[in-house]
Amino acid sequence: MAVKVVTDSVSDLPPALAAECGISIVPAKVLFGTEQFSDGVDITTDEFFRRLTSSPTLPTTSQPSVGDFVEVFDDVGGSADGIVCVTVSSQVSGTYNSAVQAREQATVSCPIEIVDSMQASMGEGLVALAAARSAQSGADLTAVVDAATNALARAHLLGLLDTLEYLQKGGRIGRARALVGTLLKVKPIITVRDGVVNEFGKERTRAKGLAKLREFAEQQAPLEEASVMYTTSDAGLEGLTRALDDALPSGKSPVLTRMGPVLGTYVGPNAVGLAMLTAQR
Repeated sequence: MAVKVVTDSVSDLPPALAAECGISIVPAKVLFGTEQFSDGVDITTDEFFRRLTSSPTLPTTSQPSVGDFVEVFDDVGGSADGIVCVTVSSQVSGTYNSAVQAREQATVSCPIEIVDSMQASMGEGLVALAAARSAQSGADLTAVVDAATNALARAHLLGLLDTLEYLQKGGRIGRARALVGTLLKVKPIITVRDGVVNEFGKERTRAKGLAKLREFAEQQAPLEEASVMYTTSDAGLEGLTRALDDALPSGKSPVLTRMGPVLGTYVGPNAVGLAMLTAQR
């Protein structure tokens, strides 16, 4: 038996990569009025953004329930020496608390450890990936938890947004609130620090914003892992991808993935994200 890794859908891990690494994903929920959808299960990303931009009211989100986590823990735990569950930041979501409560209710005999990534999107996803790679190498529960906590200390997440409207109305703007009201045709850049959204900068155009992300990636080199995320369009991301290629070990490429409906609710269309794990010094 081996250690199993679980995360939530806010991680934006591509399903094929999650399956390859043995990571089980617990879906969060997106609600359009009274209609509820499981993130990545019964609503496609294209359909979500079509509805987001055409709906008169913004959707809302809900963390996975305790029962959702119990179901997954019980499913994977029967053939596991232990479970490590990596969650989206507890500072922006109740997902961590759901997982903690589920640990007490799960019927499996193996130990379950819950790790608060203090991140979101692929910032969280790369932490889960580090845990999974450790588990696949045969590491025990303590070592897999250590791999996750070591990774979260080296994780960086930046987002280049078209507008702060969705983040503000969704109540997740955190310490980037100072940007509100100052942005007329300016592209805000946010980061996640101490588990909450912070201001990173602002640029006049998307191209200049992408250049800022590229510059930051180059400053953080060498990297262990990296990902480029987008909501509705991956146009113009070649330069950012090349910069990450240069910063990563030979033979390793950045993960290109779309932000799912939960992140999309808050960052909106035309957003781009950059997630990285700096190499261990």
